[in-house]
Amino acid sequence: MSRLRLAGVAVLAAALLSPLAPATAAPAPSGSSHLSLVRDTWRSFDAMTVRETGMPADNIGGDLDPATRSAYTSPTNIGSYLWSAIVAEDLGLISRRELVSRTKTTLSSLARLQRHLASGQYYNWYDPATLERLTTWPVDGSVVYPFASSVDNAWLAAALMVVRNAVPEARKQAQDLLTPMDFSFYYDPVGRGPDVPAGLMRGGFWDTPPPDPQCSLPGNYTGVGPEVYYTCHTYGSFASETRMISYVAISLGQVPPGHYFAPWRTFPDTCDWNWQEQKPSGEFVDYLGVPVFEGNYTYRGLTFVPTWGGDMFEELMPDMFVPEVRWGKDSWARQHSVYVRGQIEHGLNDAEYGYWGFSPASNPDGGYREYGVDIMGLDGPGYTSDQEKTAVDVGFEGCRDAQPLPETYGDGVVTPHAVVLALPYQPRAALTELAKLRRDFDAYGPGGYYDAIAVRSGKVAKRYLALDQGMIMGALGNLLGDDILRDAFTKGGAEQHLRPVMAMEEFNLPRRQ
Repeated sequence: MSRLRLAGVAVLAAALLSPLAPATAAPAPSGSSHLSLVRDTWRSFDAMTVRETGMPADNIGGDLDPATRSAYTSPTNIGSYLWSAIVAEDLGLISRRELVSRTKTTLSSLARLQRHLASGQYYNWYDPATLERLTTWPVDGSVVYPFASSVDNAWLAAALMVVRNAVPEARKQAQDLLTPMDFSFYYDPVGRGPDVPAGLMRGGFWDTPPPDPQCSLPGNYTGVGPEVYYTCHTYGSFASETRMISYVAISLGQVPPGHYFAPWRTFPDTCDWNWQEQKPSGEFVDYLGVPVFEGNYTYRGLTFVPTWGGDMFEELMPDMFVPEVRWGKDSWARQHSVYVRGQIEHGLNDAEYGYWGFSPASNPDGGYREYGVDIMGLDGPGYTSDQEKTAVDVGFEGCRDAQPLPETYGDGVVTPHAVVLALPYQPRAALTELAKLRRDFDAYGPGGYYDAIAVRSGKVAKRYLALDQGMIMGALGNLLGDDILRDAFTKGGAEQHLRPVMAMEEFNLPRRQ
């Protein structure tokens, strides 16, 4: 997105965010300015965070009572808190002194966490109060087998890259934590096959063999340190939040730039790949010697590159850090707005929920679940948009028969973070949606929008998740703070290593839709 258009959207948001009508049962946001949503969302982070360690919990109850904090956190949660604090300072919610103090406390705690020595990667779960690596799940006492996730570590690394540029007072601390993080540890150089000069990223690894039924592969791609047990899967779909691993690894100079082209946009259009959601239209194009099938899907007159599950955070969360529209003028610039329109079409005109914004979030019936628009995802089973898991199967011409389309959908579940992510691309529709959610449901509390709403039953998941609140803070920070996170992330290696390969690609999408 150009600076001029970004400024225009920010003005529109500033004009329209303040009059969002509060739901009757929810307290009005503090203050009347357009920053009220940011301020209330930041309040949830303040409540989630253990002050002594600077570590956020994974989630907290809707009343922000510290007693309802979860007793676990993850690298992604910690990264979400770090970048959200930067946004809070930039938009005037906390002082510079407070930002520096909070950041240094969190980084000091990160330095104390146990991590995998050979790769410098963090494990998935820690106690935010004691900083202990979890081997017992605090909710039910089950065994936790320590696992290093490539995508979770990528989000934390992205936050550290932002900190070192946005908070120079903590630059050395951030760099000292970032330097040992080696993402080539996940990089399978023959993930696409021996004849393709770029590989794929593994989902992560365990230190010791995981229990059945987990599938694992012993190995060590770098040869540094002992053998680990990799996930059997690699990340082969590019239009997913997992592309952040590629962005970070390329920016740090740890994998070849050609890796950008190794994950599939869609899988090919032959029956060998007929498990995917629909038969794509496209052709192979060569970039840096890597064959890329530039395929697309269609839905309700729109042509787009599918995400894995059909949800919003896969599409737009990496865009919080990498200026995909500016750097990918023939790829992402043709994609993001159209993808958002597809979600709107599904919610308003196909499923006829009257609302839209589908992304993994808290389940209003309890727990956590993936939500999405099934037909907009690569995965055959897909993420569905309602509690009844109403699926679509349009078939794969010549290989798999189509099934009848659903006559009706059930209790659709929308999440506010998906709508906020969409603000730069469909601003009026997104602002209207946010206002409707506050007007029609008990959807807003002391920490901003609750995590998810089942729109036909009216059930609301009244809790706050660090990840989802971090997406709201990040998206609004870029929108109202002139690309603060993107600018901080891209200085240095991203500009040098990542931008040139992004500029090469042309998605097989119309220039205008």
